[in-house]
Amino acid sequence: MDHEQAYEIGTPGQKWTAEDKAAWLAKQTVVRTYQQEVLAKLTPLQQYFDIEQYGALSYDPARFPLFVVKTRDWNNANPTILVTGGVHGYETSGVQGAIRFIETQALKYSSAFNIIVAPCVSPWGYETINRWNPNAIDPNRSFVKNSPAEESAALMQCIADLNVTITAHIDLHETTDTDNSEFRPALAARDAVVHDNWDIPDGFYLVGDTLKPNTEFQTHIINAVSAVTHIAPADDSGRIIGEELAQFGVINYATKALGLCSGFSDCIYGTTTEVYPDSPLVDAENCIQAQVIAITSGLDYLSKISKIVPHI
Repeated sequence: MDHEQAYEIGTPGQKWTAEDKAAWLAKQTVVRTYQQEVLAKLTPLQQYFDIEQYGALSYDPARFPLFVVKTRDWNNANPTILVTGGVHGYETSGVQGAIRFIETQALKYSSAFNIIVAPCVSPWGYETINRWNPNAIDPNRSFVKNSPAEESAALMQCIADLNVTITAHIDLHETTDTDNSEFRPALAARDAVVHDNWDIPDGFYLVGDTLKPNTEFQTHIINAVSAVTHIAPADDSGRIIGEELAQFGVINYATKALGLCSGFSDCIYGTTTEVYPDSPLVDAENCIQAQVIAITSGLDYLSKISKIVPHI
């Protein structure tokens, strides 16, 4: 580890003011469109799925409507599965992997599972390639009561309104080189704290829940994904992003206590995927495939154990 570089916004040793946050926001630029890369891909899926708007971001409601995609053959006797992408909008394969799963795989599982997919939780972040929302708030630390992030609050309300028990929740993410070059330095400056930079893991890994690690579930996903992309090894200290390994390719966080997306659903089986798109060993398509296989292998595991333990 090393200490991150100073950040260009703010006064060292002081938390960001409203003016500092405004200066940070003024730096952000649109580099891709939610309309073309997300919403346009959902339109043809209306033939096979129920696509429901659950809100819109107040920054620009017409530009940033929020949607979930649901399988049509809903059966209350079946387990309900939640897939979320784009909680951090800059993590591209999370969004595109969620969409690809709907396009190519979701129907195959719809007779055994009720499936809910929120493909892009943070569309402003998607357009500007940002971890935070326009208020310099991280949605993936904001899945809490009275959330300060409207992206997080809207999704939590959507799932609460469905009044279903979530059996499994797979949250699709990436770890990128910009975590060290941009986002952790910005975080340190915003909060006037010192963060150590960790080595960016070269490969795919999972983040499970400390309280519900579900070791076999995580192992099944890691083994399946390893067929299409490499799994991140631990660093020299035996850790991934500063956390001790729970098993090969898996670390655990206190997901609910930290306000992470994978913790709010109170699921039985939960995991957060982490793809490394900056590796020379992968490309964008490989990253999307890894996300899709993470979902399908999780569902395959649940199908297998449901034969042993009915009504999981």
